[in-house]
Amino acid sequence: SFDGIVLVTQNHDTLPAELECLKAPLQDYSSVDSGLGEEVVVLKVPGLPGNRLVFASTGPVNRDYDDIRRFSDAALSGIKRALKAGMQRPLLVCPPHKDYNNSTLVAALGALQALYMPLEVREGNVKPTQYKVCVLGLWVAQEAEGQRLVNLADALERLACRDIGGSDPERMAAPRVADYVTELFKDSPVQVEVVSDVKVLEKEYPCLAAVNRCANSVPRHQARVIKLQYCGAGPVQKTLMLVGKGITYDTGGADIKAGGFMAGMHRDKCGAAAVAGFFQILAKLKPKHLKVIGSMAMVRNSVGADCYVADELVVSRAGRRVRVGNTDAEGRMVMVDLLCEMKEKAVRETSPELFTIATLTGHAIRAMGPNYSIIMDNGPAHRSQNAAQWQKAGEVLGDVFEVSSIRREDYDFHKGKSEYEDILQCNNLPSSATPRGHQTPAAFLIMTSGLDKHGVDSDAPLPYSHIDIAGSSGPFPGVPTGAPIIAMATNYILSDGL
Repeated sequence: SFDGIVLVTQNHDTLPAELECLKAPLQDYSSVDSGLGEEVVVLKVPGLPGNRLVFASTGPVNRDYDDIRRFSDAALSGIKRALKAGMQRPLLVCPPHKDYNNSTLVAALGALQALYMPLEVREGNVKPTQYKVCVLGLWVAQEAEGQRLVNLADALERLACRDIGGSDPERMAAPRVADYVTELFKDSPVQVEVVSDVKVLEKEYPCLAAVNRCANSVPRHQARVIKLQYCGAGPVQKTLMLVGKGITYDTGGADIKAGGFMAGMHRDKCGAAAVAGFFQILAKLKPKHLKVIGSMAMVRNSVGADCYVADELVVSRAGRRVRVGNTDAEGRMVMVDLLCEMKEKAVRETSPELFTIATLTGHAIRAMGPNYSIIMDNGPAHRSQNAAQWQKAGEVLGDVFEVSSIRREDYDFHKGKSEYEDILQCNNLPSSATPRGHQTPAAFLIMTSGLDKHGVDSDAPLPYSHIDIAGSSGPFPGVPTGAPIIAMATNYILSDGL
């Protein structure tokens, strides 16, 4: 019933015996084109489904710098070529590789990325159908293994994360994000609570309310705090507490993004999108003994007569007096009081781990380049080697991380510079022009939320990690990647199931 095969492998010589039928046409092609494997090719092969074969080579996978992403990259390219060839029922074939146990699953995830249809396109009925293909098949030698991989690929598809993170500032303005998330988790094990009352926001989350002040005058742009909770069956053995930055559009505020740097700033909500995306995985896989609490800080950083400004003093939920240094450092502001709230809850939870996830700094891209998430631990998290575990988990399915450290200079940077304030929010330079520009915000979040009272020197240490996905969230224009939810799922849900 398929109308073509998309083969993802290093070369035809490595095919297993079950795929012997694919060797001959590739050998014939290589006899007239020594460049086979350097780009995606389409072969006419009578007898195969649709009489055609798309070959997308991974290239070498055994060098020092190769990793499992070779398989997802090849599958993405192969599926795109299959679409161009007119396939509507492609069969993805990625035989197991001896050095990469999860190569088939990773290839399937790459194919699903290529097949993602943006939410606005689906809702606008721009295309004849809401799907780019009728069906995507996955070849596996054993049926039981195939069903397992299909179930995993379905759970890890990252649909909600891409919908929220990639949609434009109006379709995913804060109230509409709340509606989307509420509908997404209806009749699921995930509980949803939406906080919209501006008086409540001002009382409970004063730093977030300061950023929201200008946008609040436009009803469709008013802030929402979306709270999510999942509790798996059986006694809770670990509690994850996630706060995601959900800036629906970042003008920079009064420190406006000039010179064309505002384009693409609807992607500044990918941290909150990742929180929703992880809960979608929880809803599908239903892991036992795991409790997860999430907060999505959905706010628009607007510019206007009522916007917050540099020099303002804002008192955080933890009672810290914060001097605003730059209104374009709004991400840390909208997350910090939610992190404080998580800190307050964490002391009553079982084995808690706290996280902030954000497209926070241009410095993250300057430091590590695109495509890489950055994780950094506070003292208790460092002692439990949390960042190292995340980095290892990310390698398994290609959601890769670099590790940074929070140092004493980062805390010193944010100490108040006068008796008026306890904490300086930011300097007045771009993060990319600031030394340690992606590390210092983690220190700000720790200090301003009161987590500095729960370090290794306290009676109640709380492990906390900050994750900057500015480089890994995906290109604009383009499709969001869904980072870092695959690494999260691998680390906390799939560790025994891959």
